[in-house]
Amino acid sequence: MIGEQATGAVPGVTISAVAHEDLRVEFNGQHARLAVVLDDGTIVAAGDDVAHEARAVSVNSYRAFLKGEGRLRVFSKPIDPGP
Repeated sequence: MIGEQATGAVPGVTISAVAHEDLRVEFNGQHARLAVVLDDGTIVAAGDDVAHEARAVSVNSYRAFLKGEGRLRVFSKPIDPGP
């Protein structure tokens, strides 16, 4: 069914999306960053690369759906953690 997904599940956090930009995150009005965090609390990636990758995977998933390709899961390549 086509409709809007519920949002607002994380108090104080606002995630915004524009089709031609990476995801943006704010916490109580302050700029914040997306991160990939392991269960033990280790941060393995954070910042613009994570936002870009999340957007790319979301867009590719949506495009596959629109094209009727039958794929329900889209994977990214591993993010290079850098130096």
